[in-house]
Amino acid sequence: MAKRSASGELIYNTRPSARALGGFIFASRWLQAPIYLGLIVAQLVYVVVFVFDLIGLVGDDVIGKIASGHHPEEATIMLGVLGLIDVAMIANLLIMVIVGGYETFVSKINLDEHPDQPEWLSHVNANVLKVKLAMAIIGISSIHLLKTFIEVTNMKNGTAPGINEGGTHGQGVTEEGAFWQVIIHMAFIFSALALAWIDKMQVTADLKGRLAEAEAARMRAETTVIAETRVLPAPAVVAPLPASHDAGRDSA
Repeated sequence: MAKRSASGELIYNTRPSARALGGFIFASRWLQAPIYLGLIVAQLVYVVVFVFDLIGLVGDDVIGKIASGHHPEEATIMLGVLGLIDVAMIANLLIMVIVGGYETFVSKINLDEHPDQPEWLSHVNANVLKVKLAMAIIGISSIHLLKTFIEVTNMKNGTAPGINEGGTHGQGVTEEGAFWQVIIHMAFIFSALALAWIDKMQVTADLKGRLAEAEAARMRAETTVIAETRVLPAPAVVAPLPASHDAGRDSA
């Protein structure tokens, strides 16, 4: 535990047992390293999923339709492209969690002079990372919501493939389900706004604390200078001799 000296400086506990325990607790952060390595494997899985989705989109929905003499359906292609964008945004989310989480909670990566360093990594911290993750989740939710709206519209027009007798799509999309997706999406938005507001309040509080510490340090410095200042005695002033004394000395 740290204590403050008379001058305001922090004095930390230097007992060997306390240092050993603190070092052990600090080293436990490396337990998170396998988690981030596992997320890299998960990102590789998403790369494979993206490749198969792209092959299915180009091969079945475009080339297959043209080969069979049919025009490719715009709604089907749009849904396929939105699926690819969904995979890409989840991959971006994984990158932010892997790189930002490792940089924030495990160890510095030291990419200050690397030409490919992401701009957001230069000022990343726990609060910034939470806000960025919330924004990424909102983006992913927006893609899913757009896909749902397209499917519901196709169901109303009777152009959606695989509509069940109960008026639902093969994936179980209904108007009620779309309504609840909108509610959940709005909850994500309000959560992101709350995180951004909390981050702003914390930044403001940190700034006020730093200004208060700087003002206290300035006051301590001024007090030290005043205490060390010594008042020097005034120089003695020699009074001039009277004129009568000078005249008597000249006549003598």
